[in-house]
Amino acid sequence: MLQEGIDYYINEDGNFVFTKEYHLKRGYCCKNKCLHCPWNYGKQDIADTQNEINKNEV
Repeated sequence: MLQEGIDYYINEDGNFVFTKEYHLKRGYCCKNKCLHCPWNYGKQDIADTQNEINKNEV
């Protein structure tokens, strides 16, 4: 059974947002680029982000 505040919260738009804890309980990545994905699917690596910043400064 899902518990509000632990497994999900409702954002200001009224949408359910699953937490990192929920994703870990589920045990796999759904590859939907979830906001709290513990596997960081679809998120840029910090090194990649820094490289892009450095390219733009040249």
